[in-house]
Amino acid sequence: MIYYFTGTGNSREVCTLLSYDVHTVTSPITSPLSALNDDSIGIVFPVYAWGMPGIVKLFIEKELPTLISKEKTPYIYIVMTCGDDVGYTDTLVRRSLRVAGLQLSAAFSVQMPNTYVSLPGFDVDSLAVEGVKRRAMQQLVPTIAKKICEKECVTEVVRGSSAWFKTYVLRPLFNAFLMSDKYFWINKDRCTLCGRCSTVCPVGNITVSPIPKWNKHCEGCLACYHACPHHAIEYGRFTKGKGQKKVK
Repeated sequence: MIYYFTGTGNSREVCTLLSYDVHTVTSPITSPLSALNDDSIGIVFPVYAWGMPGIVKLFIEKELPTLISKEKTPYIYIVMTCGDDVGYTDTLVRRSLRVAGLQLSAAFSVQMPNTYVSLPGFDVDSLAVEGVKRRAMQQLVPTIAKKICEKECVTEVVRGSSAWFKTYVLRPLFNAFLMSDKYFWINKDRCTLCGRCSTVCPVGNITVSPIPKWNKHCEGCLACYHACPHHAIEYGRFTKGKGQKKVK
């Protein structure tokens, strides 16, 4: 079984490709299936601010132990998708697994097209860079799958520069001041009330009544921003003039 969380689709794409090579099924963590008969458990998720999304942490610590067999020790691996690097996200996952009485066996990271646009200097990748990342991903995933099938206990991640500082200093600041849906606003001249933003939100945080409204349970995935067909959603002034990633 591979459990996954996705916002804009990067992690779902990697999860789907990986599942073909490891010959298993996938399940979103928002409505997880039981894996009582599985001895190999995967978790695929995007890295936000050099850490795991809050919903992933909650899933690992509270739900995962109820979904797997307590009679055997499963091989647990994570595959983290990121625009560039992951910092020490895998260390945070190890801690959460210990809370659940479990142990991480392997960790991998896969670079995917960048989707974070909510701060100055961050934008979606150019088509050329996106193409390079996708081709590299398509070559890397089978290699990761082979190691998973052989149950190798490895950590193969791109930590990036200043990794400790990013995860343990910048991340808490980011979560305290920028991980909020209060900065979203609607350009009423562009919004057609199509409801696409509400449909794509992976945690059901948006209602359209009569205009889109965020309900304070945001994971910061920006699926709503990227999926809006009329580019009517902005995040403060940070996203003005920035691009979008196509969300299926």
